[in-house]
Amino acid sequence: MLLAIDVGNTQTVLGLFDRAEIVHSWRVSTDPRATSDELALTICGLLDEKSVTGVVACSTVPTIRREIVQMVDRNFGHLPTIVIGPGVRTGVALHVDNPHEVGADRVVNSLAAYERYGGPAIVVDFGTSTSLDVVGPGGEFLGGALAPGIEISVDALTERAAQLRMVELLAPHRAIGKNTVTAVQSGVVFGFAGLVDGLVGRIIDELAEISPERPVVIGTGGLAPLVIAVSRTIQEHDPDLTLHGLRLAYERN
Repeated sequence: MLLAIDVGNTQTVLGLFDRAEIVHSWRVSTDPRATSDELALTICGLLDEKSVTGVVACSTVPTIRREIVQMVDRNFGHLPTIVIGPGVRTGVALHVDNPHEVGADRVVNSLAAYERYGGPAIVVDFGTSTSLDVVGPGGEFLGGALAPGIEISVDALTERAAQLRMVELLAPHRAIGKNTVTAVQSGVVFGFAGLVDGLVGRIIDELAEISPERPVVIGTGGLAPLVIAVSRTIQEHDPDLTLHGLRLAYERN
């Protein structure tokens, strides 16, 4: 089976594939200071190494990428392994000013979106940042938009505003909050839904200049369900999109 490892700034997601199906998945916190040995203890402790026949990984954290490479070489070096980066074939053409600036997760998200839903498409990834990745009608990566993540925004709000406190991230019943908690929940949940819907609307207008087809809008990431429930533009929820993109990149190599 194929082990896919997606190292994000906040969380690391692992998936074990039997062909195109995820049979097991895990989500653990990312420690940017973790060594290759610590990564091995965590990752190998979650699975039966004997069942793994190949490994594919990507990391948006530069320090972890180096450690991931060492961990994969040391523990799975006898298997076919790929760490997504420059020189690895994905089939995704990067139509941006500087392709080296594009994170590996955005590339594999675009690959998975095109293979699973066709193009054009817009991927909204609710992670440490809120990223919108735009996939052209031929599967090319056209660029996108980056905004602060939900949790980062809430942390900054409660840290800088003396009279506000951390609240549970839930969608309130109404936009008009009757107390501090529901007011913060309204601003965060409905506010981010409005941010996403506004950006998606602008992106759709610009995509109309190159393709008559309306793009499919896909939500992914750990906090996606919170916003998808109140978003007016997100059509699909694919929580394992990045893992599927890693699998597809592995198959292409």
